[in-house]
Amino acid sequence: MRRAAAVSLIIPARNGKFLADIFEIADLLLTDADDLVQKGYGWMLKVAANKHEQEVFEYVMKHKSLMPRTALRYAIEKMPADLKARAMEK
Repeated sequence: MRRAAAVSLIIPARNGKFLADIFEIADLLLTDADDLVQKGYGWMLKVAANKHEQEVFEYVMKHKSLMPRTALRYAIEKMPADLKARAMEK
């Protein structure tokens, strides 16, 4: 159910919708230990970044110290190389 909360917003995220809800769900799942949940909300953020790249990048940068590496890598997967490099810095 936790993963489904994130994955259910992927199609609306493709259309640039529900960004506030996407961030709210990502906040709730931010430190979830389940690998599939991390992949799910990382995927949701990646898709949201297609229409809202700067907002998602700012979210990732703000939360990267808490965000599991799996979710972080999924979220930034399609971003330009310079943004990916900045997000991966320790």
